[in-house]
Amino acid sequence: MARVTVEDCILKIPNRFELVLIAAQRARNISRGEELTLDRDNDKNPVVALREIAEETVQPAELEQDLIKSLLRAPEPEPVEEEVIDLIATDENIFGVMDVSEEPLPDTGNEDLSADDIEAAIAAELGGGGRR
Repeated sequence: MARVTVEDCILKIPNRFELVLIAAQRARNISRGEELTLDRDNDKNPVVALREIAEETVQPAELEQDLIKSLLRAPEPEPVEEEVIDLIATDENIFGVMDVSEEPLPDTGNEDLSADDIEAAIAAELGGGGRR
């Protein structure tokens, strides 16, 4: 078979959209390492996929199931309660969470500042001079 055209495959899969989806899935499967059912003949994966469909060496129904499976989105499993506890309370404190036995942060004296005072201090530090 020289070059494969869509006309060669349309007899096997009449819907052109479905043909493109199935051929693309087969080309992806070939890229992932599935065995070829024909000689490559220096063709790229999409051409090999179309040749396989035209010569009926692959089953379109199986490729359709592969396509559906690849498009399904399974919900992520909920974490087990012990996993959540392990993430929060660790002996090594690898997450940088302050242990209650650690000493508190030093007093900076700025705890009584209002939001406006803090904003003005930041603006003065940045050279803005105040509110806009």
